[in-house]
Amino acid sequence: MARILLVDDEEPIRGFLKRGLEMDGHSVVTAIDGSDGLDRLTEAEGAFDLLLTDIRMPLMDGIALALAAKRDFPLLTILLMTGFADQRERARGLDAIVSDVLTKPFTLADMRAMVKRVLAGSREASFAAR
Repeated sequence: MARILLVDDEEPIRGFLKRGLEMDGHSVVTAIDGSDGLDRLTEAEGAFDLLLTDIRMPLMDGIALALAAKRDFPLLTILLMTGFADQRERARGLDAIVSDVLTKPFTLADMRAMVKRVLAGSREASFAAR
């Protein structure tokens, strides 16, 4: 299964999503905001299959994290989450670096299905690039 970096500033959401991803056999590392997420990504030298991050967070938001992550680790697959329409609009211009945007509220089943789809797409793309 995949190694996932999950970044969300709300502990209950982070814990809920982590458990859901682990139900599918994924290994999940969590971070409390974009700055913490970038630190964890750098410490692991980008060794994640997926970055799943909320957009609206203190210190460094998910869009800034996505831009920095893609700059440093161009093969990293990125999935954003947001419950705010204005944040979703900000993410529209990031199609080249973000696989998709998951709109809150969503069910655990919705999130698991999108993660599965995005990871399958990133694996297909990496095979095609060989």
